[in-house]
Amino acid sequence: MTADRRTVLRTAAQLAALTAAGGILTGCGSGTPRRADTGTLAAHPGAVDPQHTTDPAWNGGEGPESPAPTTPAAPQPTGEPTPAATQTSAPPTPPALTPLAAGTPYEVVYGPRTGKNVALTFHGSGDPKLATALLEAAEQRGAKLTVMVVGSWLDQQPQMARRILDGGHELGNHTQNHLNISAMTPDQARAEIAQCADRLQKLTGSIGRWFRPSAAQYATQMVRDQAKAVGYEHVLSFDVDPRDYNDPTAAELQRRVLNTVRGGSVVALHMGHQCTIDALPAILDGLAKAGLKPVTASQLCA
Repeated sequence: MTADRRTVLRTAAQLAALTAAGGILTGCGSGTPRRADTGTLAAHPGAVDPQHTTDPAWNGGEGPESPAPTTPAAPQPTGEPTPAATQTSAPPTPPALTPLAAGTPYEVVYGPRTGKNVALTFHGSGDPKLATALLEAAEQRGAKLTVMVVGSWLDQQPQMARRILDGGHELGNHTQNHLNISAMTPDQARAEIAQCADRLQKLTGSIGRWFRPSAAQYATQMVRDQAKAVGYEHVLSFDVDPRDYNDPTAAELQRRVLNTVRGGSVVALHMGHQCTIDALPAILDGLAKAGLKPVTASQLCA
């Protein structure tokens, strides 16, 4: 009996990445810079937020996210061709990337403070129904989001990659299993980044522009080095953390965001929490009243 070819390839790729730090992918560039904007984009400030680093097991309040177990496919009847033998899929068309401003730092914490744009970024995992409801709520108000996906989530919900892009949003890499990447060896960290990049490449035709470390607000130098090796030219941090992973009430979450956000802010939120979906319409209305526009991270830094 022959195992599913895709299962064999996936298993081999994971073993190679974990044992030899293989699977290095060539990243798409950040585009041709359009204008100089010195001093308007904040780089890594050199300080680590203790909320995200004191506990080595911290991962955003959601618990470890392990990839779904791989099981062999059911055998095909003798003489009946397998789907892989009868279908040839064209490679996906990579999403267009907005060119970034000249001088955009490697690690972006926030964008130009003089502008009226803000970036709402979301940890991509959880119930796909909740994720879809959140995307629909944003799209009804014309908001563009940046979703930093966990690779194991894409293994379980591959359709979500295309759904996010088709809504005009942006995708980024938030590691394969959402573990404490800062505590890993360089080879382990590189494998975590590369495996998620591989999922994005296969599903969208691009590894995406942005990488965000898991269980940390900022990237250590080791993590930066491994992200660069995989092909990422930019790390996306954030300056507003309303801690929606603690499941506050929708009213409390709305207050936390609107009392802290300002022009150029990058807000860190999560898709898999009902409170976030409940609060999003009011958050978007509040941003509009303040004259702030939710855009993708790339648009923020353009």
